[in-house]
Amino acid sequence: MIRHVGLDGTLISCFLLLLCTQLAAQGVAVPGDPCKPLSARTQDIGCWILADNPVGQIAKPRIFWHLDAYPTRVAAQADKGPRGTVVESFGKVWLMTIEDEKWRSLHGNRIAEIGPLPVVAGEKYSAQFMEADFTPGMTAPSHLHSGPEAWYAVGGETCLETSDGRMRTSRVGDPPVVVPMGLSMHLTAIGSERRRSIVIILHQSSQPPTTIKRARSSGNSKACPALLRQGSREAGGNPNNRNRNQQGKIDAWLKNHRPPTQRRCCGGKDE
Repeated sequence: MIRHVGLDGTLISCFLLLLCTQLAAQGVAVPGDPCKPLSARTQDIGCWILADNPVGQIAKPRIFWHLDAYPTRVAAQADKGPRGTVVESFGKVWLMTIEDEKWRSLHGNRIAEIGPLPVVAGEKYSAQFMEADFTPGMTAPSHLHSGPEAWYAVGGETCLETSDGRMRTSRVGDPPVVVPMGLSMHLTAIGSERRRSIVIILHQSSQPPTTIKRARSSGNSKACPALLRQGSREAGGNPNNRNRNQQGKIDAWLKNHRPPTQRRCCGGKDE
């Protein structure tokens, strides 16, 4: 009986592997989220969903994300309005509010105001907030959202690649990055410090916040090392525990198969 179960498990695993390979080859978009619920958190490193709350119908095509810090959660809750969410992240209590540009909290310490966030006027939206803590070299899988994504940088550097062909880096103190709805995006933590940020996805309430984009295969088997590298990092593995010789081969492949501008951005240094 045990042997029979083991064989079935092997067959199922092979079937799932074949299915995933086919999906990747077809460029299938898979609903889901690369981040995990806060209740599943077992370590600092990773992407963790802090909250996902409805903010209601947004009448105007532009809205802003206001970040205010408070000494206690009770104080933040007392200031919270109908479009506000209180979270704790990176050692602070935050009141996150989706409102017009001129909105101000009554008692909070204003940290940042990010926007405008482009939305579809008249649609109902929800705000999903996340804490992202990546070690240098970690990536987020290619994905898109049913609304704009933005983040407030707490530490480190980010390289962003989007499906419109643009690439840019961002770090603490830089102008905020806003990615509009529908653009596929890929993130890489670059530099020498951990990339730490508080993230918002202001998504349409009737749609999933995130859809994973499986890269369309070009038929080149050399894509496997990049996928293996991405998979190991997204699994939360410690980069120091990976085989250094194997990693060196993967890095060399990435260096030689990216356009020069992409090497500079996502490799974290000029080539």
